[in-house]
Amino acid sequence: MYGTTGRLEKGYRAFGAELTADYTLVEAGMTRPKVKPQSFVGKEAYLRQRDEAPRAVLCTLTVDSHESADGSLRYMLGGEPILSLAGERLVDAKGRPSYVTSAGSGPSVGKHLLMAYLPAAEAVEGNSLLVEYMGERFPVTVAVAGSTPLFDPSNSRIRS
Repeated sequence: MYGTTGRLEKGYRAFGAELTADYTLVEAGMTRPKVKPQSFVGKEAYLRQRDEAPRAVLCTLTVDSHESADGSLRYMLGGEPILSLAGERLVDAKGRPSYVTSAGSGPSVGKHLLMAYLPAAEAVEGNSLLVEYMGERFPVTVAVAGSTPLFDPSNSRIRS
């Protein structure tokens, strides 16, 4: 269980969830300051992607309220659509709709956490959005836009 929750708190990406062929390494927040000078497969494409502004940004969201209309608590599991506050489905410049890629409890931060690719204009920390789940809409907040971990962002705990 902590393998999932700790992963979300630290913003670690999972192959098949956040890391897919649909999104670039730039959009996933996995670029590094330098690119090795040696040739490697995909280097030209990677350099092109680094030069372009990302059309989507992988974000960590926190659920503001889990209470449904009947008072039941609901906890997203993954795959749920992300909506604007006006209820419109978020779609990036490449036509990819936003949805929850991973979801789980964040015991160290005391919140239920979601990861999702958001259009670059919506990927702003503090931005309020909605997640549709079981026919209802739940408020969420963009806690992190990019690769900085929500829990222990300086990695000081992991080094001690």
